[in-house]
Amino acid sequence: MRRFLLLAMLVACAAALEDLSGKMFTFPAETNSAHVKLITMKHNFRAVTVCHRSITDLKRDHSLFSLATPSTANDFMIFWDESKQEIEPYIRNKKVEFGGVDYKPNTWHSICTTWDSKSGVVQIWVDGQPSIRKFISSGSCINGQISITLGQEQDSHGRGFDIKQSFVGMMSDVHMWDYTLSPYEIQNYMNSHSFPPGNVLNWRALDYKIFGNVLTENKT
Repeated sequence: MRRFLLLAMLVACAAALEDLSGKMFTFPAETNSAHVKLITMKHNFRAVTVCHRSITDLKRDHSLFSLATPSTANDFMIFWDESKQEIEPYIRNKKVEFGGVDYKPNTWHSICTTWDSKSGVVQIWVDGQPSIRKFISSGSCINGQISITLGQEQDSHGRGFDIKQSFVGMMSDVHMWDYTLSPYEIQNYMNSHSFPPGNVLNWRALDYKIFGNVLTENKT
């Protein structure tokens, strides 16, 4: 009986994961509620890599990826600052700015962000081009109950959405790792070649929940 229950639980867990290859999330309207919650059982990160592809025509600030813990609202966030024309990673509530980014509207962009708590260094890659490496935060890891959202920026754990920071557009191929990918692996991701799928979030086996007006569609 125990073996049967264990097998049933494993099958149920496996069934919750969805292969979204060739799919995208569409965020069709500006709201302060619609978002996708990405679910992971991991809760301790000494290093992080997040990669995704997105397209938007927004001419204002917007969040591209938001990870919060109960103690830190911006434990790992990727944010576009329209006025400064910068991509701004936030890690452990600290921010660095990367300007000179070719973030054209109505264009699909592939963006990867890496951070290591030992060195404290963060770097972004946009459409295959690496930024310089900048210090942001070292000595402490991301730890606690993880809340990850696409489409909204969290001002508190799973809440505090601002309509003027919401994402409108399409997003696909979201992966997250608990280590920093090598430049070779990042370039393979950028070029849609073979790369190790995320061991925290894997677009080909994703556990997620949709809230509000968000569509799952074939990628265009």
